[in-house]
Amino acid sequence: MTNLNEPLCEEQRHEEKGLQRSLKDRHIQLISIGGAIGVGLFLGSAKAISKAGPSLLVAYAFAGLAVFFIMRALGELLVHRPVAGSFATYAEEYVSPWAGFVTAWTYWFMWVATGMVEPTAVGIYFHYWFPNLPQWIPALGTLALLYGTNMIAVRAFGELEFWFALIKVVTIVATLVIGLAAIVFGFGHLGQSASFSNLWAHDGFVPKGIVGIVMTLQFACFAYAGVELIGVTAGEAQNPEKILPRATNSITFRILVFYIGALAVIMSLIPWNELDPDMSPFVQVFMKMGVPAAAGIINFVMVSAAASAGSSGIFSTGRMLYALAQRKQAPAVFGKLSKSRVPAAGISASVTLMLIGVVINYFSPGEAFTYIASIVTVGALWTWGIIVWAHLKYRRAVKRGEAAAVSFRMPGAPYANWFVLAFLSLVIVLLATDDATRVALYVAPLWFALLSVGYSLAKPDANDKAFSSKRYDKTC
Repeated sequence: MTNLNEPLCEEQRHEEKGLQRSLKDRHIQLISIGGAIGVGLFLGSAKAISKAGPSLLVAYAFAGLAVFFIMRALGELLVHRPVAGSFATYAEEYVSPWAGFVTAWTYWFMWVATGMVEPTAVGIYFHYWFPNLPQWIPALGTLALLYGTNMIAVRAFGELEFWFALIKVVTIVATLVIGLAAIVFGFGHLGQSASFSNLWAHDGFVPKGIVGIVMTLQFACFAYAGVELIGVTAGEAQNPEKILPRATNSITFRILVFYIGALAVIMSLIPWNELDPDMSPFVQVFMKMGVPAAAGIINFVMVSAAASAGSSGIFSTGRMLYALAQRKQAPAVFGKLSKSRVPAAGISASVTLMLIGVVINYFSPGEAFTYIASIVTVGALWTWGIIVWAHLKYRRAVKRGEAAAVSFRMPGAPYANWFVLAFLSLVIVLLATDDATRVALYVAPLWFALLSVGYSLAKPDANDKAFSSKRYDKTC
């Protein structure tokens, strides 16, 4: 088990001299929650409800179980080696150097894709208040604000993301409290019709059959994508041995409560077959409750949700490029830190690519979200799969005495690992059944082929391999 009071091995020593450990427990808690709560819940859940009805809760619970095991596997690896670019580090150390290279670049690409659409979404939301304002102005302004905040210091990013995520959490909690009060005490415009019986009174709890549950698993995975962001914060967390296990456990529980709890209350307030699949269910609930300025309130939340996801994207992409540069698998400039000890070059390069999102959403606003969302989902599936596979190999290394065991362990291993891998494989098959999401499966082979070529060009020589072996010395 890594002890921060003991002599550090090469990579850990570099972490102490490089990235600054300024993220506190509250930052890490809200960063991970904020990364996994976005348009997948506030907007995408409406379409998922139309496809499965109340049984959507089963899909979210089943996917949540897989996410629980993923997060526990990640938590164990994080305590074992709390470094930036953790996914790539574990993949390289316990799977293969190729897996580490591909994982880092894929996770970077996933967040760049996420960041492409978020600032443009802010521009669209601003039309509610300023209908004549060109949407590129607030989009560019949002990206500039997030870029500037990420460039100042990691503490500034932590504070901004903390408040962004808190806005989303407060909105969900308010929905739960007000909704439960309306159901139990029957007040407000929905008081007469609000009842938990709405979950099974309209064609049953499973109105679309088992197929409806299965087909919405991909929606659940897209909604949960981002929960693994805690792994990127590990290299900048204060007291990682204390903070990371607590954050891993609490984040999984809270997200399940927020998703399943909020959606159960919403479908109890308004029958599932009366919800508009093209409109946020949160907006519909507050409007039908008669809350003044409900649309404006939720629109503000949507802006903060998009800004939060965009900020998380900028943060994670910069750290991934930093980790790749340290392994000599990306241009050396990305491995340099600014005076405020942030990977400025990596952040700047990623933000430059995110500007393309404004153009994409301008020319193809109807299809852009679905296309990019499916690419994000594939990136998340690969990352999750690598986490549980690396954990499986780590456990085997522990048995052989090649790695140190830690007290924070994933329950159910290795059977839970195989369950997660089978679940992720099923979701990939489901992506192939939909015309809109199938595009990601066309892009994925091309992406991995491109990465394989890149790896062959960036493959370390004998001296670098020796350094890599030293860096992962199990005696550290």
